[in-house]
Parts: sequence; structure tokens; C-alpha cells
Amino acid sequence: MKQILIIDDDMDMCNLLSRFLNRKGFETAMAFTGNKGLAKFKEKTFDVVLCDFRLGDIDGREVLSQLKAIHPSVVVIIITGYSDIKMAVDVIRQGAFDYISKPLIPDEVVNVINRGLAQASGENAPTHHGTNGNSLARQKGSTTAGSQEFMKGTSAPTLALYQQIDLVAPTNYSVILYGESGTGKEVMAKTIHQKSNRSNQPFVAVDCGTLSRELAASELFGHMKGSFTGALADKEGIFEVANGGTLFLDEVANLPLDVQATLLRVIQERKFKRVGGNKDLPTDVRVLVASNENLQKAYQQGKFREDLYHRFNEFSIAIPPLRERREDIPMFADFFLKKTSEELNKEMTGFDTEVLELFLNYNWPGNLREFRNVVRRAALLTQSGKINSNGLPWEIIGGVQSTPLNYGSNSTTSAPEHMAVAEPADLKTASLNAEYETIMNVLKDVKYNKSKAAEKLNIDRKTLYNKIRAFEDSQKTV
Repeated sequence: MKQILIIDDDMDMCNLLSRFLNRKGFETAMAFTGNKGLAKFKEKTFDVVLCDFRLGDIDGREVLSQLKAIHPSVVVIIITGYSDIKMAVDVIRQGAFDYISKPLIPDEVVNVINRGLAQASGENAPTHHGTNGNSLARQKGSTTAGSQEFMKGTSAPTLALYQQIDLVAPTNYSVILYGESGTGKEVMAKTIHQKSNRSNQPFVAVDCGTLSRELAASELFGHMKGSFTGALADKEGIFEVANGGTLFLDEVANLPLDVQATLLRVIQERKFKRVGGNKDLPTDVRVLVASNENLQKAYQQGKFREDLYHRFNEFSIAIPPLRERREDIPMFADFFLKKTSEELNKEMTGFDTEVLELFLNYNWPGNLREFRNVVRRAALLTQSGKINSNGLPWEIIGGVQSTPLNYGSNSTTSAPEHMAVAEPADLKTASLNAEYETIMNVLKDVKYNKSKAAEKLNIDRKTLYNKIRAFEDSQKTV
């Protein structure tokens, strides 16, 4: 039985990972600090170490260095957040086998572990079927196709979509992917990459809405030590990480105009300078971009550079929302249920007829992302057998309409009484609840377009994400 050491200062995460991996046939041990993890490793050699990069005492880079000094052949997998992607590239170069970004998906963890063990033993790595999509190995290798994350579907709009993808994928054209939030724009970008001549090179996805205005240029192009306050060392940019492969810029309209100007020059001249640097660095990157707003209208309104729009617009693809391909809904439902059953290690046999009818009649403003979450929630609430309507959220049971749902400013839709939040015991909780309710109402009003919601709330997208996360974190402590 293979031995796995989990090092993470989040005790809940450690316990969840440990129980899951035990069910998959691994023997696990846990440590909640880097130093305690190193002490356990000195007492007993483990086959694999799963280590969070951000620990309370020392960081994952130091843990990796000491682990490799003790046992050079140990498989070390780093757990990290999206914002640390270039750090993850660094630890790969320093000897880590791979990294997995949060939120963790159980199948992803097992597949990366198995690939690490296979490599350590000299065997061929097993085919990957995970769903996270952020691992460097999947950026470099061609083990994951977009269709494994979301089933392709057989409706006429879906078939037409894939015909366009098959047409443009073998070229080096830049592509604009349009689609509502949750339609799978990143999955389509990955599919284009996998069908291209760059499929064995990196695929790097960036949500431009999460890049701060001050550091967007540094994130994309890197920086030199001392180029600004906090630049303590030279740093690679995303264009260097993605060199030779495909770069996917999601919500590209959120990039500041000055960064857009630099981006245009980089794409046209195929070279760039790091922030604070004088040396031109060559780059060979195919750029795919996505937006849930019309970029043509955006440049007409002065929010996006017209020349950059025309540079990107060599080909454009509109991804249809789920409500326009209802024939695919039963197939997606079965696919999501199968994946969730494996994740929860739970036997589920399908859906009641009433549930499928509710699915078909609902308009899915959050599209495939919302659909997947609804199925996961229902599977968790259902003990076994078929999923019935008791496991569905109120908006599907009570808010179903056969015509598009009204999420306009005059909408009076609200949660039923049994969904009401309990009276808060303190002022801070009351403020968080009120703020969260306002945010959710605005999101519904703009059909879950986070850029428009942030604009309407007079905050940036990063602040919007942080406020939602703050509320969710407060609920965990209740």
C-alpha cells in the first residue's frame, strides 16, 4: 500500500483528503505545519507528499528543498491557489512533480498521484481523466481534452459549435470566444488547444478580472528585481510560462487600457520586455480570448482598444447558453451525476421524471456551471437511488418558468421563507448578510455577469470576489 503524507495547515482539508485517499487504497499521515511534516518524513519515508505552498511556519518551496535533500526520488505535489501560478512553475523546476490548484477536485488529486507514482517506478503514466485543468503537466502534456470536463452534447447548436472549433483549431488564428458566464468558454479554449499543433505545449488560462490594475502588466509580462515596491526578485510573466503554447485570456475586457496597448505590441511583434527591463524577449504564443460582453460595443464605448479588438477578431465563436440547447440537458445531467457519484463514492441511479422535467423547463442563468453545482448538491442531499425534487434548490422548484426568467431590476423574485438567513447575533454578521444579499440581487439583475455586477456596485471584480468569499468564510464558522 502506497504511503502519502499530507502537509496542510487547514485541518479540515487534511482530514477530507485523508479520508478520500484511504477509500482509494492509500495509507495516509497528516501534518499541520511544514516542520512537523519534515519531522514525520524523517521518521518514515513516504511515496508521495502533498504539500500546501502557504503554511504557517515555512513555505512549500522550503519543504520541497528539505524533502529532496532527505529522499531525492520522493514524489512531491504542491497544492496552491491560482494567483501563485508562476510560483508553481518555479517549484516544478526545483523538483516538484506537479502542482494542483484549489479548489481541489478528488479525481484530480488521485490522477496526479498515480502519474507521479508511475513516473517514479518508470512505468507509463495512466491516462488522466481529471476535471481541474490547472496542472502544469496538463499544460505541457496532452492528457486532458476539454470534452472530458463537459460532455460534448448532440443538439444542433452544440454540433455547429464544434464544427467551428474543428475548423479554426489547426490554424494559428486568434479567436474571441463569446458566451454567458458558465457556458464553458475555458473548456472550449482547451479544446481548441488540444486540436491544434500546439497540443503538446503549455495551455495557460488567466482570468483578467482577478488581475489587479497595478500588477496586471507584471503578471502578464513579468518584472525585474527592484522595478517597483515589492519586486524583491526577477519574476517570469505568463507569456514566458505559455511560450510555444496557447494563452487563454478570460474576461479580457477587464484589462487596463495601458496594458491593452502593451499586449497589442507583444502580439504584433512577438517580443516583450519585463516590467523594469530593457531586454526584448521573444514569444511564440497563440492567444485566445473570451468575454461575456460584446467587445465591439466595448471599444465603441471607449472601454476596449479598437486596434486590439481587430487583432483578436481573426475568428469569433459564440457559445450558446444551455437554454438554447435543451436537448443536451438529460445527457449533461447523467454526466454530472456520474462524476459526482465517483467523487462522493456514492451509488446513484439517476433522476425522477419530475426532476428531469424541472431541469428541462428551467432557464439556467448560470448555464453549465450552475447545472453541475445543482446536480452535486442534489446528490449530496440524496441518500441513495434516484434524485427527487427534495434535493433541488428553491429557484428550480418554485421559480421555474417556460419563458426566460425575469432577472430585471423590477424583479420581485426572492427566496422562500424556509431559505431565509437566521437573525445575526452581531453587527458584523448582519452587515455581511446585507452586503451579500445586495450582491446576489445585483448578480441576478445582470444575469450573473460579474463585470457588469461589479460596475453596478461601483467596485472592481477582485473586490466583488473577495466580498463573496468573505461571506462564504463567515458561514463556515457558523
